[in-house]
Amino acid sequence: MALDITELYNVSSGAVREAAKIAPTNRTDTYEDLGFDNLLHTAIENLATTNNYLSDAENEEIKWALGETENTHDLGVALQKASTALQYTVAIRDRLLDAYKELIQMQV
Repeated sequence: MALDITELYNVSSGAVREAAKIAPTNRTDTYEDLGFDNLLHTAIENLATTNNYLSDAENEEIKWALGETENTHDLGVALQKASTALQYTVAIRDRLLDAYKELIQMQV
């Protein structure tokens, strides 16, 4: 299975692209315009954003468990953001690993 960046772009919802800050800002931009260094930089930013969302969710869980807040809405939002960002990151990782495995199996 070949890695098709446009499929990754189409799979993600608008909210996830905004949260991950990985997609081009408008439809006329394409991934061919991005160099490998830009792609790597956005992947690292995606990981940092995912880690931030996971940390925020954990902090909200701790606040709720200690009784510092009774607002379950904020807890639910934080958990959903973390879950969505993590699923998106794992999907990208899986696609990249599949592409890497395919490249390794190519005969020169």
